[in-house]
Formats: sequence, C-alpha cells, structure tokens
Amino acid sequence: MAARLILVSNRVAVPGSPGNSAGGLTVAIHAAQKLRDSIWVGWSGQVSEGNTPPPAALIERQNRSFLLLDLPANDYQDYYNGFANRVLWPVLHYRMDLAEFNAVEMGGYLRVNGHFANAVAGIVQPDDVVWVHDYHLLPLAKKLRAQHFDNLMGFFLHIPCPPPDLLLALPQHAETLGALIHYDLVGVQTERDAENLGHYFETVLGAVRRGDGVFECDGRHVRVRAFPVGIATRVFARAARMAATIPTMRELQESLGGQQLILGVDRLDYTKGIPQRMQAFGQFLDRNPEWMGNVTFLQLTPKSRSEVPEYAELDEDVCTLVGQINGTRADPAWTPIRYVNKSFSRGVLAGIYRMARIGLVTPLRDGMNLVAKEYIAAQDEADPGTLILSQFAGAAERLKDALIVNPHEPDATAAAIATGLAMGLQERRQRWRRMFDEVMTHDIDWWAEDFLSALAEMRPAGGWLGEGFWRLFSARV
Repeated sequence: MAARLILVSNRVAVPGSPGNSAGGLTVAIHAAQKLRDSIWVGWSGQVSEGNTPPPAALIERQNRSFLLLDLPANDYQDYYNGFANRVLWPVLHYRMDLAEFNAVEMGGYLRVNGHFANAVAGIVQPDDVVWVHDYHLLPLAKKLRAQHFDNLMGFFLHIPCPPPDLLLALPQHAETLGALIHYDLVGVQTERDAENLGHYFETVLGAVRRGDGVFECDGRHVRVRAFPVGIATRVFARAARMAATIPTMRELQESLGGQQLILGVDRLDYTKGIPQRMQAFGQFLDRNPEWMGNVTFLQLTPKSRSEVPEYAELDEDVCTLVGQINGTRADPAWTPIRYVNKSFSRGVLAGIYRMARIGLVTPLRDGMNLVAKEYIAAQDEADPGTLILSQFAGAAERLKDALIVNPHEPDATAAAIATGLAMGLQERRQRWRRMFDEVMTHDIDWWAEDFLSALAEMRPAGGWLGEGFWRLFSARV
C-alpha cells in the first residue's frame, strides 16, 4: 500500500456538511492534502448517547477520505468544554488567572485522546505519516507510541507557547505539554514559541539540545521549529477584487456615506483584546474630534463557546462598552461603533477588508492571527489601507511594516489610528507592498510543504522507508 498522510485534528470539516468551516486550520489541512493520498481524522461534531464512543466511520467526499468519531456527551464536556478550553486555552495564552483545573476533566481529555489514538491505530500502515494539529491532541503521539507505532509523527501548535514558568502552571504538565517529546517534529508559529518550548524540554523534561532545534530525551529525538502559518493568498486577493459586485458591499458603501472605515474581525474571545480596542477607539475620538462623523468602526465578532462562563461574561462586557461609547459620542446621524455578532462568507469578508482604511488587529496574545494576513491580501494596491497590529500577535514577527502597538496601552493604539488615517498614499503603498510580498511568498501551500519537508528529514537514522513514503513527500502543489 502506498504511504498516506494521516491528518488528525479536533474537528473535521467534511465538504458539504452543515457547520462546515473554512477557518485557518481547515485551510491548512486542505493545503497538506493536495496531491497526496490522505485521511483526515477527527470529531464529527456529533454527541452520542451513552458513555462509550461508537466505532469511527470512514467516509469519502470529493475524492477525499475522512475518519469521523462521535463523542459521548460526558467526554465532550470534560475534554472540549472542560480541560481543552478552560485550562489549556487560557494557560497557553498567558492567562493563568482564567484557568480552572478539574481532575475529572483532565481525565476526560486523556480519555478522548485515547479514543483518537485507537481510531488512528485502526487505519495506520507502516509507511504512513501522522500529522496532528493543535492543543486538543497534545498526547496523541505518546498514546500511539505506547501501542508500538514507530511511524513518523509531526505536531503543529496553532496557538502560542508561553515560557516554562507559565507552562509549569499546568497541573500534571508532563502528561500534556511534556507528551510532545514523543513526536518527531513539533511546529510552532514563531521563533519565540520555539525557544519557549525548547527551554521547557531542556529545563523541565531534562532533554539535551543537540543543535538545529533537535532535542534528545529518553533515547528519542524531536525537533522544534517555527513554521508561521499562511493563508490562501491568491484565492483571498481574487475574492476581494470580485467582491465589488456583491450587493452587501454596495449597501455598506452607501451606508458609510463617505466615512472612513476602521475594521476589526475576531471571534468573541478574551484573547482578542476587543474591550481594549473599543476603549482605544473611544480615546481616539476624544483626542481627534475632527473625525467625529467622519469615521466608523465596524467590529465583526461571531460568538463562540457560549457555554463557557468566561465567554458569556465577555459578551456582556463588550456590549456594555459599545453602548457606553455610542451613547456618549453618537449623534442622530452617526453611530461610532457598529458591533455585529454574525459570520460572513469569504467573499463578503474579503470585500469588507478591501473597503477598510484601517485594519485593527490587536489581540492580547495570538499564535499567528490570520486576519492580519487576510487584510493585507485583500487590499487594492492602488489605494491600500493601513494595518495596525498587536506586538503580541505571531503575525507581527513577519509583518514589520504594520503599525505595531501594545494592545494594553489604549493611548498608543489611539495614536496609531490617527497615524494610519493621516498616512499618505505613497507610504501606504510602500508598507503594503512589502507585507503583501511576505504574505504571497509564505502562503499556506508554502507552509504545508515546509513542514512536511522538515518532517521527512526526521526519518530514523539508517532506517529504510518504502518508495510510497518518498512519493508522499515529493508532492508539490
């Protein structure tokens, strides 16, 4: 049998299924699947009755294979709503104050990882390569190694990796972050993340650094490297150019009445810095009254994880803040902030990006933040807008021509808004061109190829791998 790429993530996006998402992880996995025989393994989105997960189902859609797992309700609660999103998510985003550890939920997290491992074990062949994605599945390789699988295994962490002192705040961290030592390659978003994880391996797990990001621990070798994830740049730029024909775009343009548009696009999440961004915009208006009635801030914020208390509280706080800013600064003909809690198609979103004079991307902490790259890809090269970007977004490591701000300083963000609105066309074009070249060169296809090439280099020394393995890694888009 020819070698296959086994992709594993928390959720699988099956083409044509309700709730299918074209989010960053989905786009990334599609890039890895191009021209390769692959199977995408993950949760189906369905919660089953009883306490035992039903057998995984292998299906085919659009010439692609998917292995889908249903999760019992208690597993879903403990693994996803519990440990993944109430412990791992806040700690890895530097928010230990929001982590609520529960031993039962951690047990559920490890149990579900066991379900995933069993599903992969049921299909994996000797030459297959396993690529696991994100914080939901940190211990998957360890569980597969325990079943004596020695396949090449890679892992990519899509969110940040804090320093060892913060990782030690994770209860039983060796069972989660420490389990990454069982992969052959661990990819992270930034050089800072790579250094943090490598330092954890050395100082906490006792691994020995062997050079070029390779660490040895208990006879195993694992490499840690930054692979900044990209977007489908050409596709997004084309969608932005074509968006002018969409009725929604004409309606938005008419509603602005010549006002400049400032745009924020984020899931409703405490890592995104939405309240701080609102406060900064309010300060901008107070300090620059000439912009009253001449600028509108549109914040697009689909709600997520509403069943988690911290998210419900955030929703209430943001709504209150928007009401306060609009109530004290609006007039009958103008509302400063438009706050919208719904998702839009890629075409509509690309068109709104293109219309915005300012892209305001100011998370408190983000692994990469693909909104920043989408905003750049969508711009009109004849009259591009200005990107204001948090120094704590992974994208800031490469998009150095953005106006970089500390989102914890509303004064600085307010000043950056004023600078961006006043920036001349020539400077805007120069800044945009350098960032666009970066986003175009290091797109999502480049990212997938770079990771898989690095993973191939981690083959066992002197080990023999079949012809099918090399065909897998020679695929090019």
